[in-house]
Parts: sequence; structure tokens; C-alpha cells
Amino acid sequence: MGEARGRLFAAYLAQKRPAINAYLAEHAPKPEAGTQAQDDMERYAYAPLARFTEAGGKRTRPALVLLGAEAVGGDEARALSCASAIEYFQSAALIHDDIADEGQLRRGEPCTYLTEGTGVAINIGDLGIVHTFAGILDDCTLDAETKLSVLSLLARMEQRTVEGQALDLGWTRDGRWDLTPDDYRVMARHKTAYYSAATPLAAGAITGGGTKEQVAALHAFGMDAGLAFQLQDDLLNLVGDAEKQGKDFRSDITEGKRTLAVCLALKKLPEAAHDELISILSAHTEDPDAQARAVALMDEAGAIDAVREEAHGLAASAKSHLEGLSWAADAEELLLDMADFFVERAG
Repeated sequence: MGEARGRLFAAYLAQKRPAINAYLAEHAPKPEAGTQAQDDMERYAYAPLARFTEAGGKRTRPALVLLGAEAVGGDEARALSCASAIEYFQSAALIHDDIADEGQLRRGEPCTYLTEGTGVAINIGDLGIVHTFAGILDDCTLDAETKLSVLSLLARMEQRTVEGQALDLGWTRDGRWDLTPDDYRVMARHKTAYYSAATPLAAGAITGGGTKEQVAALHAFGMDAGLAFQLQDDLLNLVGDAEKQGKDFRSDITEGKRTLAVCLALKKLPEAAHDELISILSAHTEDPDAQARAVALMDEAGAIDAVREEAHGLAASAKSHLEGLSWAADAEELLLDMADFFVERAG
């Protein structure tokens, strides 16, 4: 049932991926021609960023930019630079995130900081952020007003993402277990929803010439759908397909992540079970039995079911933001299916 409900959007991703990949390859950042030490700049910054970005997954975020443009009747070709910008921000965020989390693998390969060194990897991620803006500025198909609107939206997205990351990292550093479910929701909306759905859709709508009402509706849709996406990610890490996820399965337990399931469980569990869950999450354990025990404690508290129910509620809320406005043919159906895809996907 879940696969059927998300089939349209999954097909849309597959259809748009070649155009996105082609644009990324054609417009990959390069050092200025004739620059002294140009080859070394390529080796230490540009080539590693290109390799990392080329190895990207489903291209969901850049595809949402194209969908936002199409939804308001715009030309997807005018949205490609913005789609590329979102993907480069994704690359930068993941490269930096792996350093902060001391990750080992990304997309089945050793993390960039392990292959290039931490300092070089930070710089590679910084280059991705630079190209987030440079790619828009260099697009001659966009007028100055559109560029300014898109760049303002991207700047706000980056600020919100950094704020969410600050909460996530700070809570872990300080050993904070006093967090409420609402604390988690604020963190996840900032860290994930803005750049995973809300900004891509709204930026695409801007490039497509959408009205203020359409842009606002797509942004609101993306905020709810983006949080639902994160909740489903959290659930898959805990109770998803272990074989599909490999070493990443239950890594949130190893890393002591303050997920919504954890926050809800700690609020409801009796003292002994509450302390046991904190002990497991604080131990950075990779022991499958200990990880299974942590999941069992969350399940006993009803947290797993509660997160699943909230994710579906957010998907329904996202859909409501589209009501009462005019959308291009097939776009509304795709958006509705996207909300289902975000909470029904298995990986």
C-alpha cells in the first residue's frame, strides 16, 4: 500500500534525475583558468566536491525545486541552477555533518574527512556552500529580482539549518536528556524541514513566477512534509530494514541522538526504565542486543507508534496547505503523492 501511494513521486524522481545530473556535471565549479596552482586547487577542493556530489542519491531535494517551478506553471529549465544550488548545499552539509558526528561511511564509502583529512574536508564543504550562491548568481536566465528572492530564501535556509545543527550538537555535547518533544520538533524543523522540502519547493516556485500565495503555500507544505520526512528517517533507523541500512542501522542509538521517539519515551517511562534508556544511549554502543533493548524500551512507552502517527498527521497537514489555490496540471497530484512517499518509503 505504501509503495503504491508513493509511486507517482518515485517515478517523478527517476524521470528528473538525468536532467539534474547532467546540469550538475556541466556546471560543476572549477578554479579560474590560468590561476597559479590551479591543478592543486582542483585536487584539494574542486575534484573531491564534484566526486561527492556526483555520488549523490535520489536527488530528491533538487527534484523538488523543479516540481515547485512546474506547480506554478513555470519552466523547469529556469529552476535548474537553483536545483543545483540545493544539491551543493546538501553536499556541504553532509561533509560537515560527518565530521561533527565522527561518521565512518557515507553512501557506502569512507567519509570525506577520512580520505582527505579533516581540514581539507571542511574546506571542501565550504566550497559547496560558496557554490550554493555562486550558481544562482552566474545563471544568466534569471533576472536580478528573481535572483535576489531566491538568494534571500537560500540564506534563511542556511541560517535555520545551522541553528538546528547547533541544537543537535549542543544537546549531545552537554549530555542533555531534559528535552521535550517540542524541543525536538524545533530542532528537526530547523535542521531538516527547511532545506529538505520547504526551501526547494518555494525557491522553485519563485523561479517559475509563482504568486506570493503559491510560494507561501508550498513553503508551508514543505515544512510539514519535511518534518514528516525526518520522523520517517528516525523510524527507519530504529525499526527499518537492517539489511538495507547496513552499518547505519540503529546508528542513532550509537550516537545518542535525541530523536522524537527518545524524547517521548523518556517522558513516559518509569524511573528505572528511563535511566536504563539514558544509560544505553550514553554508552555509544554498537552491541545489537543493547540497541534492541533501547528500541524495546521506546516501544514499551508507545513512542514508536506515536512517532509513526505524528508523521502521518504531518503528511495530512501538508496536503491541506495546497487547498484553495490553483496548480498546474498533474502537479497537485504529485505533491499529494510526495507527502505520502515521505512517510511510506522504506529507505
